[in-house]
Amino acid sequence: MPLELMNGAIYPRQIQPWQSTLRKGAKFNGFTTPAAWFSPPRRKGLPSRKQIGWLRGILDNIEPVDVGIDGSSDGRSRVDESSIVSRDGLIVGQVLTQITYVHIYESDDFSMGVFCFPAGAKLPLHDHPGMVVLSKVLYGSASVKSYDWVDTPSSRRREGGLAKVVANDQVLEAPCKASVLFPRRGGNIHSFTALTPCAILDVLAPPYAEKRGRPSNYYSETPIPSRPGHFILERRGLPEDLVVVGARYRGPELIVDADF
Repeated sequence: MPLELMNGAIYPRQIQPWQSTLRKGAKFNGFTTPAAWFSPPRRKGLPSRKQIGWLRGILDNIEPVDVGIDGSSDGRSRVDESSIVSRDGLIVGQVLTQITYVHIYESDDFSMGVFCFPAGAKLPLHDHPGMVVLSKVLYGSASVKSYDWVDTPSSRRREGGLAKVVANDQVLEAPCKASVLFPRRGGNIHSFTALTPCAILDVLAPPYAEKRGRPSNYYSETPIPSRPGHFILERRGLPEDLVVVGARYRGPELIVDADF
């Protein structure tokens, strides 16, 4: 499916960010998401430790059904032929045959969405410049490989550079806690491979925005035999074999309370 680049992020054309069913004034899994938690003042537009801890606590308790997804192994029995939506109105993860992005919400301060993967699908190596990212595997399992940049006098991160391995095929399996990565640590450059059908909930604060210096970059990786655990990463174009389709968000509505 053709993809469009919007605010530095990739969206399938039929599921643009403004088509989300979310509105101000409704609740998401019983929680309010106050804009104040993601709004200035804060250092370089990033959430504080307190904000991150608050949000991480919410994500730890979120289950697939809370974002309109049926991740159960017997979900196929609840869906009609040629449909990805169950008779209960949930997206059935087990029937998806392509990487599917479910867009939940986006503002200048943060974005939220779910990537659903069939077994064996891979999200190639990419970064999150100047961003804090919280992720949680909602169902199934995936392996992650991640890097952080190593500062050198000649570092040109947009084009590539020296990076150290943070996680090498680390297995993430639901149920699990949310993980967090930071602009300069925690595995800011990573790739995912679905070991089973799985879904990963992502919160990006702030979101991709090319005009604000936060483009979505993809990288190739070359090992350095003389430096175990280190690789040269080189920026590449959008991988030709990366296909991401969109699905409409079917979960409860999200409060973004500007008056919190």
